Parts: sequence; C-alpha cells; structure tokens
Amino acid sequence: MDIEDLLTFVEVADAGGISPAARRLGVSKSIVSRRLVRLEAELGVQLLARTTRGAALTEAGGTFRDHAARACAEIEVARETILPAGDLRGRLRVAVSLSFGPNHFAPVLAQMARAHPQLHIHASYSDRFVDLIAEGFDCAIRVGYLQDSNLIARRVGPIYGKLVASPDYVKAHGSPEKPEELVAHQALMQGTESWQFMDGDEIITVNPQGRFKADNATALAAAALEGLGIAWLPDGITDIHVASGALVPVMTRHPPPPAGVYVVRPPGQHTARKVRVLTEMLIGCFKEDSRS
Repeated sequence: MDIEDLLTFVEVADAGGISPAARRLGVSKSIVSRRLVRLEAELGVQLLARTTRGAALTEAGGTFRDHAARACAEIEVARETILPAGDLRGRLRVAVSLSFGPNHFAPVLAQMARAHPQLHIHASYSDRFVDLIAEGFDCAIRVGYLQDSNLIARRVGPIYGKLVASPDYVKAHGSPEKPEELVAHQALMQGTESWQFMDGDEIITVNPQGRFKADNATALAAAALEGLGIAWLPDGITDIHVASGALVPVMTRHPPPPAGVYVVRPPGQHTARKVRVLTEMLIGCFKEDSRS
C-alpha cells in the first residue's frame, strides 16, 4: 500500500473534496483522483462518495480515515528518525499573519528553505483565523494575545505596541488620559476584541467601540492616518508614521502589556522536526533583534 495514496486519502477526507486536497498537496486534481482510485481498488471498498459539492466519507471511509491518519503520522516520525542530523524534507504548510508575515516572518521561511533544499514550504498569508486542523496546516505563526484552545503554542518572542491617533483627531476630539476614557472615543478595531492596559502592576481591560473595523493592521493604520479614531497597533506598523509625525502616541501612561508571537500547531504527542526547526529559527531571530 503506497504511503502517498494513504496521505492523499486523508487530505481529501479532511479537506472535503479533491480540489482543496490538491491545493494542499501541491499536485493536480488528476493525480489525486488516480491515487484514490488505486487505494480503493487495493482495499476493495469505496472510501469516498463523490458529489457535486466535493467528497463525503462512506461508512468504510470514516472507519479507515483514522487508521490511515495514524499510519501516516507514524511513518512521518520514522522518516524523521532516519534522516541525517539536521536534514529536513517533505512539506511544511504554515499559516502566517498578513500584517507581519511578509516583512517579519517571510525572511525566516526563506532562510529555512535555503538551508533545507529538499523541504517544500507552502506559506499562506492571511489575517483571518485559520482552522489548522480543518485546512491541513502543520502550524501557524500568530501574533497577539492567544485565546484558549486545544492547540499547542510555543511563544517565540514579544510584540510591543501602543495607542496611536492622527494629530487632527487629537485636535478635534482630545486625547484620553485613562483607559476608562476610551469609551468616549472612536476605536479602530479588528472586531469586538478587548484592549488591555497597564496601571502599575495591574491590568485594566476595556471594551472599546467604533464604526471602522478591519482584519488587517495596515488597514487600521491607514484609518488612523485619516483621523477616523484611535488604534492599538504594534510598533512595527506605526514606527514610521510616529517618526514622521503623521501619528502620535496617546495615553502613554497606560501602555498595553506586551503581546507575543507564537508558533501554534494541532494537538498531538509528536512535534514534527520541521516545526521544531522553524520555532527555533524564530526564537533566534527575536534574540538577534533584541541585541541590535
């Protein structure tokens, strides 16, 4: 039984169709179809019912999927065990923040690809919340304050940020001095999130309100530049605008606590070596930045 056929079946089962599985695997739909036909012929049962909306597991397919997934995971562990020390191969699918990824994390992924010529890296840049398990990612690089979940996270570095607004907004609406005064201002937010601020050793939580929302930090910075409100943004997004005077820090006596950068992966006992290597490279990158 071919391991590629097993892996393809698991991808199709998890993705819900041949087309999304082909995108995950980086192969054509015809190759995926041939592998499925070959596997079903070898087993003598139908594993998937093809429909116009995708592919649904048959009863036999549902039973076989869990066994196939475990077999694929064990073989991946075995492959890693016999590889030469430091050698990586196979495929790494990683979800990356669009606001930070191209400037902060893409160079690390490129260095990893250069160091490991047999490793295929597929990075997806988006600020939407990606379901790692349903969409077949090995891991994600996430920025901010992590919510509780069943995912396993490793913090690789800090992210510092501040409240900013345009001089025109401050001139027209004033500048809040205390966290509770934010409710009287227009907040530029990603959704309905809470903001946290430091008051000495105490953390104060505020639920701001605003009419402009975006799921991308660069878009929120653009709104702040237009004088639409106050934004909580990381320094890496605002430094250039603060330096030019286009944005000014507000409520500086109550800074937000540092957020974090995390490598997040689906639950499981074994952490793939490729995920461990990426994690260590990111940790090293943040250490170098702190020394510079």
